[in-house]
Amino acid sequence: MSDQAPTGDHALDVHDDEPHTGSIAARLNWLRAGVLGANDGIVSTAGLVVGVAGATADSRALLIAGIAGLVAGSLSMAGGEYVSVSTQRDSEQALLDKERRELVEMPEEELEELTQIYESKGLDRAVAEEVARQLTDRDALVAHAEVELGIDPNDLTSPVAAALSSMVAFALGAMLPLLAIVLPPVALRVPVTVIAVTCALVLTGWGSARLGQAPVMPAVARNVGIGILAMGLTFLVGTFIGTGIP
Repeated sequence: MSDQAPTGDHALDVHDDEPHTGSIAARLNWLRAGVLGANDGIVSTAGLVVGVAGATADSRALLIAGIAGLVAGSLSMAGGEYVSVSTQRDSEQALLDKERRELVEMPEEELEELTQIYESKGLDRAVAEEVARQLTDRDALVAHAEVELGIDPNDLTSPVAAALSSMVAFALGAMLPLLAIVLPPVALRVPVTVIAVTCALVLTGWGSARLGQAPVMPAVARNVGIGILAMGLTFLVGTFIGTGIP
């Protein structure tokens, strides 16, 4: 076996399955958010339509309830994501504005701060100074913001994009239980919905675990268990209400 370190293009293949850039990490986060948004749409809408199915066999009532849940849930997800990301972005912008002022008003102090940060990471003083100076000369704001604040000024999350992503993911997830409850014959509605939702939750649980590099089986078991519990409880509530109201 050769002891030589990989060189050239081979050096990049050693851990090419790990995200090393902010853009790749951002894409993984968006994908994970999409999977979780779809999962929310599946579970919440399945609980809603199964609960209504426990109270009535009226196809029109089921369709109206399902569509209302899909629209309300999608808009709620979009609004919540927009507010959350906007707040985060405002905070990041405020920190970046402060960093810009400090770079203009006290450049030497900022350079020393960056040097000390790299020293604390294990670099010798001379090397830390050289790294800090070169990075500052290239792009002072990016160099300081990434190390001091953990923010990439060129890769801030868009609130609109986050809202649209959450809305679409939720709506797509919600379509499955909605179609599963209204298309089959009355006697098969609940069983078909339970089977379809269980299969979908296995996939979203597997996807979220893989994206988070976590064990698959616990994630799938949790996902399916919560979904079945939600459908079971809402079905019982719907049945109780349906039999109790003339």
